[in-house]
Amino acid sequence: MGLYRTGSRKRLGLMAACVVATLIGAAACGGSSAAKGGGGSASAGSAPKATVTVGVLADVTGAAASGNKSSLDGFKAGTFYASREGYTIKYIVADTATNPATVLSMAQKLVTQDHVTAVLAHSALFFAAAQYLTAHNVPVIGFAEDGREWFTSPNMFSITGPSLDDEVTTTIGQIFKKVGVTNLAALAYSVAPGSQAAANEAAASGRLAGIKVGYQNVQLPFGTTDVGPPVLAMKNAGIDGFFGAVDANTSFVMLKSLKDQGVALKGALLATGYGGDLAQAGPGASQIAQGAYFSLGFEPVEMQTAATKQFESDLKSAGVTGEPTFAQYDGYITMGLLVRALKAAGANPTSASLLTALRGIHDWDGLGLFGPGKTYDINQKKITTGECLFVVKYEGSAFKPVQGALPLCGTLTDQKIQRAS
Repeated sequence: MGLYRTGSRKRLGLMAACVVATLIGAAACGGSSAAKGGGGSASAGSAPKATVTVGVLADVTGAAASGNKSSLDGFKAGTFYASREGYTIKYIVADTATNPATVLSMAQKLVTQDHVTAVLAHSALFFAAAQYLTAHNVPVIGFAEDGREWFTSPNMFSITGPSLDDEVTTTIGQIFKKVGVTNLAALAYSVAPGSQAAANEAAASGRLAGIKVGYQNVQLPFGTTDVGPPVLAMKNAGIDGFFGAVDANTSFVMLKSLKDQGVALKGALLATGYGGDLAQAGPGASQIAQGAYFSLGFEPVEMQTAATKQFESDLKSAGVTGEPTFAQYDGYITMGLLVRALKAAGANPTSASLLTALRGIHDWDGLGLFGPGKTYDINQKKITTGECLFVVKYEGSAFKPVQGALPLCGTLTDQKIQRAS
């Protein structure tokens, strides 16, 4: 479940990066038909341009699976887009099992046994394979949810450009100011550098907006639902705003506990839990989420733009119904960036020609899902502009786009984050 923000900042979340504490035995590369790989064939009337075999390294099982395994649906939907462009994409799924040793062994298998042209990534532990894939000059495309290697390795390309690290933008502060928050709490996981960066930056952005940060805790155990002490601390601090760079299960338990303690929130902004992820958060989540705000770097499907309608159509072609998950967005857009690079990689694409093509892309539009006229430079290693976030509010049984925040774009400041320990 990503705890980093997408868009300039990336997802207000990413599924927290380093879940190194959870080690689950051997890899599993079987399962559903989606997990066994797939591909689209060239659509009727279009001349096939190339058939390409790629590896998909994803958290299909293990601690990170709840937020990441649905990326396989997104990858499958992306093959239908590829088919319309004349490309047949065959993909081999390698399950990380949310285990760093398995991440590396699966990456090695994809390269030495499956001979893939590129690796598509959606894993909270991808860092474990990064050095190996870089050493072998394998192109890697995906969502940068696990660490900074995405912005230092020359073969790795984030679908949303660089994410914030120490930088501070005004976006989050503007959102909380807009809903009347005066005293903010920001929380993150101890083992997740991306989660910590998002929470610390949100706190700094809040301070820039004149909002007091009454509680800042970036040392929560990964995936915790034992929230008694931090909830009491937030109550005692008098907070009326909540920002969680944590997974949906943790966020929703905290919101319920705060309500039970009589804490009235003017605004809760969640990094995870939008769309299909809400349904996966367990019984009662829909009621707990009432009035909460959710942010994402892509157009929410509720906007019903040409890009979101095409996304939903391709998901339907892939057999997926209901609200999309964040991971489905990621998988779909990752496949879209692969196709964009293939168009410049020649008639018989190789890893080398694909790398060259990827290094020439400076205006990636996320298949239109970043919004009209919005593009990112996938070769940019450091963020240089303000972040833009789309915000929705959950009311009744629906996510409702927030006017004035479709997207809300802040500015990059010269401030650096104040790290909480």
